[in-house]
Amino acid sequence: MTSQGGPGRKPLKVLVVDDTATNRQILQVFLGKLGLEVVTAADGALGVAAFERESPDLVIMDVMMPVMDGYEATRQIKAMSGERWVPVMFLSALDKEENLVAGLDAGGDDYLPKPVNFVVLDAKLRSLTRALALQRSLDDERRLVRAMSDNLVDSVLMIDAQGSIQWCNPSTETMFGYANGELLGKNVNILMPEPYHSEHDAYLARYLDGGQPHILGVGQRLLRGRRQSGEEFPLELGISEMRVGGERRFIGIIRDVSERVAVDQKLRENAERLQTYHDHQEAESALAQRIVSRQMQRAGLDDSSVRHWLDAAANFSGDIVAATRGPGGELYVLLADATGHGLGAAICTLPVLSVFYSAAETGAALGWILYEINRQLRATLPIGYFVGATAICIQADGRRADVWVGGTPDLLLLSPDGKVRRSFASSNLPLGIDDTEGAVARPDDVELEAGDQFVLFSDGLVEAEDGQGEAFGYGRLFAALASAPAARRIDAVREAMQRHLGGAMPHDDVSVMTADCGLI
Repeated sequence: MTSQGGPGRKPLKVLVVDDTATNRQILQVFLGKLGLEVVTAADGALGVAAFERESPDLVIMDVMMPVMDGYEATRQIKAMSGERWVPVMFLSALDKEENLVAGLDAGGDDYLPKPVNFVVLDAKLRSLTRALALQRSLDDERRLVRAMSDNLVDSVLMIDAQGSIQWCNPSTETMFGYANGELLGKNVNILMPEPYHSEHDAYLARYLDGGQPHILGVGQRLLRGRRQSGEEFPLELGISEMRVGGERRFIGIIRDVSERVAVDQKLRENAERLQTYHDHQEAESALAQRIVSRQMQRAGLDDSSVRHWLDAAANFSGDIVAATRGPGGELYVLLADATGHGLGAAICTLPVLSVFYSAAETGAALGWILYEINRQLRATLPIGYFVGATAICIQADGRRADVWVGGTPDLLLLSPDGKVRRSFASSNLPLGIDDTEGAVARPDDVELEAGDQFVLFSDGLVEAEDGQGEAFGYGRLFAALASAPAARRIDAVREAMQRHLGGAMPHDDVSVMTADCGLI
């Protein structure tokens, strides 16, 4: 026979308890040849002490011995073994039926009469060794399962058909605030708040009688639990049913989701705050849009001599276009481009529009208008914010004009055929940067010819890039202007840029404006 219970296992240890030294010696030699480790004791009391000291796997026990007989020694050994199965084989010359029964009642697992038949003993040991190997394997698996359950963060518990807790892992006791072993035998409703506490027994009875399941077998449910302190908390519960020895048992897996529920609640509160903030911002944005639109959309932009196109990169445009007539019929035209784009840029343009319209409609000189805009911007804009501008004042007879360019692309003067007759580069700082004497230079006086047309535009037009990163540029702009009559040049520029972008959106605000120089 083999003494090994499996690869890497130690040899089985056998305790031989017999008051006859010869019997102990013979059994020690025989069992040693079988590869077993042997420990001996001369009476029952010494046998109990040896069992406690050596923790053997198997006991061969004589019945009739001084001090303590084999029956009593076996009873004490079985009590000491606890959950561990240690088979005890009796050896006795007493072969009556009542002796056999007495040995089994004392906890014995097998019986062999004296004198010992070693062939039979070998066979019985083989059988017990196989049983022990199986028991060891089951013990290992049980320990593994227990180690896994003991280290789970989730609670795992088992109840019977009456709702009594038969077993639970340490996490259950920790989660619900109970001491070790305190929950065993208690009704599981002790872990439930009302109304579940009062209703659970009736629900379980209905389910066992074939009623419709509400929790059992329906997956995980979000419920509430009750700790020993009375505190309620949210939990996630899943229950499955099994049969143990023909009895119905229920395994519950419980997860404390207090933290997750708190996080979800916080997220909902944050989402509500964000929605409120978003709605507030939308309302303020709509108000700001109405204010900016009312400032920009003046009757002067409908003048037959003026055409414009403005395309905002965001809800608000940092580009503005403005036009109005003075009391003497002179035409004032302004295209401005504030730092950045969106609401911030649009706000920067409000002083520009306010001063431009209020001053131009009184017939003020263009130079004074620009000076006043610059002064207002210096007083209101933070450092680093400014407004580039192109401004024109065309005399009513269409023969002369004052022009001023500061921080914007070249102002173009087209001849009747749409070709550039003259351009005016930026020779001034943008408005809102410098408020020293002479910061805003006098406009240039320009002589005009019949059929001339001014073209004003922001850098968002010529810098607009297609999908390959190529800018629209001046070449495409000049070609588009030359391809159309004066009244359609804005349309021609817009169509050319849309072809260039191929459906893409420009990254900056785009504005274009034309002003005819003819006689009123």
